[in-house]
Amino acid sequence: MKPDLHPNYHSITVKMTDGSEFTTRSTWGKKGDVLHLDIDPKSHPAWTGGHQQLLDRGGRLSRFQKKFAGLGFGGGDKKDK
Repeated sequence: MKPDLHPNYHSITVKMTDGSEFTTRSTWGKKGDVLHLDIDPKSHPAWTGGHQQLLDRGGRLSRFQKKFAGLGFGGGDKKDK
């Protein structure tokens, strides 16, 4: 095996958006560096579920529901048989 083929794997500290920290091993940075996260699983809507709303802007949602009403995607006037 070639020498110096693999990157240096060392301990770093990860600082979450709420200020909490944990230690992990990584190839990022140098030994003892602190990685400050801008987005983390405690605060990002992708992990927390968020409060997204489906808004009808310019009739786009209405046109979609009308176009695909018969395919069973919901929102259409046809009932299940």
